[in-house]
Amino acid sequence: MYKKIVFAFCGYLISFGLFAQNSEIEKVLQEVEKNNKELQAFLSLIESKKLELKSLNNLPDPQLGAFYLPWGDHNTGDYSEFQISQTFEFPTVYSSRKSLIKRQQTQLELEYKSKRQAILLTAEKRCLELIYLNKKQALEQKRVQQAKQVFNQLKELYEKEEVGILDYNKAKVAWMQEQFKVSQIEVEQKNLLLLLKNLNGNIALNFNQTGYSNSLFIASVDSVWQKKKELDPEILQLQMEEEIALANVKLNKQKGLPNLTAGFNYQGVANSNYSGVYGGISIPLWSNRNKVKAAKASYNFQQLNTNSQVLRFYSDFEKQYNEYEILLSKFKEYQETLSGLNSDALLLKSYELGEISFMEYYIELKFYQDAMNAMVEMERQLHQQKADILKYKL
Repeated sequence: MYKKIVFAFCGYLISFGLFAQNSEIEKVLQEVEKNNKELQAFLSLIESKKLELKSLNNLPDPQLGAFYLPWGDHNTGDYSEFQISQTFEFPTVYSSRKSLIKRQQTQLELEYKSKRQAILLTAEKRCLELIYLNKKQALEQKRVQQAKQVFNQLKELYEKEEVGILDYNKAKVAWMQEQFKVSQIEVEQKNLLLLLKNLNGNIALNFNQTGYSNSLFIASVDSVWQKKKELDPEILQLQMEEEIALANVKLNKQKGLPNLTAGFNYQGVANSNYSGVYGGISIPLWSNRNKVKAAKASYNFQQLNTNSQVLRFYSDFEKQYNEYEILLSKFKEYQETLSGLNSDALLLKSYELGEISFMEYYIELKFYQDAMNAMVEMERQLHQQKADILKYKL
């Protein structure tokens, strides 16, 4: 019972830690979405375009006309006439255009989502890059301490004239090189934070996450692709363009119906007047010619283009997924080989016991460190590639 409680508590701490780390990236993405100037500007543009589209379905302005004819040869009184009229398209045209405009507005929203996704993906990748640098910094700081320890030992031996100046200088250079690597990492961290600040509307962000919080597992290629088709704004835009083209066909068919005019007319002459309703019809014999055919051709093109582009998207996605799987397999091999070796500590011990020379120690240590660097770099690439594959979730 006690063990179960301990395991449950440990599991809670681990999950809480992962949630805390996840929320740190999520918090950055939320801030960027709220403060990014490019997104704010694009959102204003989208809203103006949506209103502009909505205005396309307005009725034309009413017409008001009047006649007053006092001059000329006539025996009766002066002639006057007043008329107000309103012209409008056939009622079904407005419903068809409304349907088209609704889809065009949805297309604009998808454009915004695509822009938002690209900016948030950039922010997420920079966060992942900072995690990589934080991990690399921890490795290099450990190596600085090891290099300093070896240098101090050689310094004592050099002062006792037990080693030559060459070994002493090599140890000093090795220590300085490790210090320089740490300084370089610090510069890269500051630069990345500046880039994040720029994405966040010039508002500084704190990001101190030192480890990747999410696993490297990705669902099967078919499962991920199905979700991507449902959520990715780039694919949804293609589908919406097809819907817009079909709605345009329906609208142009409706435009073949006559335009209508209704109004009120007043005429007065010789102390008499006449008034009543006015009606008119405009038959579009020529104005809509070939427009339906053109709309249908555009729709056929859009269908073929959508199929072509979706196939291209899938091809690129499958290639990206396969590259990820290959790299993940290689990373796991590195992980299994290097985990638990503790080679740097063993090498240092062998050197301190005099079993190997400084040069042998340095060469072997460099080999081990290069392997560790390669593994950390592969881990960085995997998380970056995973972010690309799953960007539809943003």
